[in-house]
Amino acid sequence: MNANGQSAVFGRRREPHTVIIARGNEIRHFTIRPWLAAFLGSALAAIVIGYLLATSYLVLRDDLIGATTSRQARMQQAYEDRISALRAQVDRITSRQLLDQKLMETKVSELLERQSQLSQRHGRLGPLLERAENEAPSAPGAPAPAGAADKRAELIGTPNQPGPAYAVASLGIGDTRPFSLWSTRSDPLPNDSAADRADKLFVSINQSLKSIENEQLTRITTLADNAYKSADAITQALEAAGLPVDGDFGKNNSDVGGPLIPLDSSMIFDSKVKELDEALDALDHLKKEARRLPLANPAPGHSVTSPFGVRTDPILGSAALHSGMDFRAPIGMAAKVTAPGVVTKAGWNGGYGRMVEVDHGNGFATRYGHLSEIDVTVGEKLDAGAVIGKTGSSGRSTGPHLHYEVRHNGEAIDPLRFLTIGKKVEQYL
Repeated sequence: MNANGQSAVFGRRREPHTVIIARGNEIRHFTIRPWLAAFLGSALAAIVIGYLLATSYLVLRDDLIGATTSRQARMQQAYEDRISALRAQVDRITSRQLLDQKLMETKVSELLERQSQLSQRHGRLGPLLERAENEAPSAPGAPAPAGAADKRAELIGTPNQPGPAYAVASLGIGDTRPFSLWSTRSDPLPNDSAADRADKLFVSINQSLKSIENEQLTRITTLADNAYKSADAITQALEAAGLPVDGDFGKNNSDVGGPLIPLDSSMIFDSKVKELDEALDALDHLKKEARRLPLANPAPGHSVTSPFGVRTDPILGSAALHSGMDFRAPIGMAAKVTAPGVVTKAGWNGGYGRMVEVDHGNGFATRYGHLSEIDVTVGEKLDAGAVIGKTGSSGRSTGPHLHYEVRHNGEAIDPLRFLTIGKKVEQYL
């Protein structure tokens, strides 16, 4: 260590930096420490760097602003394009929804119109089918008609209700139990959309309505065929017996022709209904004509003791014509007329004893002889099966029985022919 307190490094003396400032007679000096020099140098460097940066910014500002503006414009354009694409997608979805809604409303309107047609048909068919059931039961050997009852359809739900809100109720005559088509269709697949499910539902409803229409037409056709078959059977039976038949009730004619003109469903339905109505009218008319003939048995369950024709007279023992049939019957049994008519004779008539004669029209008449009691008067109108008196053994008779005659224009006819025809057509009358 030296006396001045100055440090020496390897023999060299380290002097502090001294700054001397002289102006005129004034001299000032100060010593700069190393840390102060470093601080001043750093500050100067910062100033220079800041200046350079500021200068560079001022020089490059337009380019930076342009790049930023361009980038912002590109971003805005991208956003606008995306918004336009989304708007177009929304418009397409909205348009599709409107089209789907319009299509659905159109389908629902068509279904409602078909439902209304089926309901109107049901109203027309109700009385006609009831009449057909009474007038034309199923002919022997005829196949059972498809669908035992006429059906009509009803739509349940509203077009605006979300989801599968439509169902069809099928109702028959006297049947009030509805069923849902939704339960009868195939189960929806997991990836099925609402539109797919709605389309499947509409297909199911259309199939059900078509099935109901086909069942109605099949039912009408079957009933018309049964009516014609019944009329043909009655006509053939009457013609085979030589009895008069009023009108031509056959529907199968071979000498026909003409152009083929397709029919729509409504025209087919009207044609079938008209055909059934005509068949029922023909059958009804023929039934009325047949019921006026004496086809019933005057003593059902009782045996015949003497048929029509030549026989040995029971009193004289010689050959003689028997103009009627004798039925074994006890005294006092009710004697019933075999067809509707008007009483023309009621009283004692020679060998007939107590006799009643009934006129049935068209030249046909029946006689009931050997009665023990007469319960009708001349001019009285009778229905088929009405009691005209009681059986007995009055007149030329050897014992209690019922003498029954059938006459046409005053000539006696074998009653067995009428009884045989009555057996054949009984099921149709």
